[in-house]
Amino acid sequence: MVYLVFLLFYAYGGAMIIEKIINNNIVLTHDHKNREIIAMGKGIGFGRRKGDSVSQSEIEKVFRIKENETLLKFQDMIADIPMERLILTDDVISYAINVENLKLSQNIYLTLVDHINFAIERFKEGMTPENALMWEIKRFYPQEYALGLYTISLIHDRMGLLLPDSEAGFIALHFVNAQYSTHMKDTLSLPHLMRDIMDIVMSELNVNLNENSIHYERFVTHIKFLIQRLYHNEMLLDEDTIFEDMMKEKYPREFECGKRIAKYIEHETKSEITRMEMTYLAIHIKRVTMSEE
Repeated sequence: MVYLVFLLFYAYGGAMIIEKIINNNIVLTHDHKNREIIAMGKGIGFGRRKGDSVSQSEIEKVFRIKENETLLKFQDMIADIPMERLILTDDVISYAINVENLKLSQNIYLTLVDHINFAIERFKEGMTPENALMWEIKRFYPQEYALGLYTISLIHDRMGLLLPDSEAGFIALHFVNAQYSTHMKDTLSLPHLMRDIMDIVMSELNVNLNENSIHYERFVTHIKFLIQRLYHNEMLLDEDTIFEDMMKEKYPREFECGKRIAKYIEHETKSEITRMEMTYLAIHIKRVTMSEE
């Protein structure tokens, strides 16, 4: 389930009055603007009650929830999650944003902490599920997969648990989802979609694509942005029919291949691809196949 919230992690100065004890390490309080926030720190809720104060030195993290209607749901979710897992999740997301420069949906804080907690519990119970999308994730989302590996390395370093690489693939999908701002069921279909598009190009034009070439990388990037525009309803508008006619005449095979891919995407996503998007798709098909000729 996706919650529409904004989580802000920041250091807060001054004492705060406890409104509710969530657990021994998490309390509900208000900030200096009287906004409800969740403060986290080792033992800050232990032995305390509503009305007691919490000093700045005791607070390690603060969560401010923008959408008030989700506050109770968020409290319920984190009440039983160990503090070290919440901190680890924040560290991973900060790394993704500040080092990897990913632009992520605000929901990543909720979905990722929930998954990491579940993955750890699942591993402790001896369950290590296979990830049927591993090949596609590694191939089309290497940056997100690397973040998945980074996450399981932190879990190993801090908790002594060595989760399988398949878990890195599952975590990678949460980063993909946070960039596309889609439902997880749509995110799960993206790796298959990418693979099938490449298969269509190779089949239609009878070429083998070099996955290590810059043209291939640019083609994959173009497809990703095309799908992102599709989900965000930001398709390129059909304004230049002259350009489309020129592409159709000069590169008929690539244009027809682009049409087939567009129809396939439309069928899979139940959304319409504009002719301008299809034209630019043909350009990238020409570039990626020209490098293989």
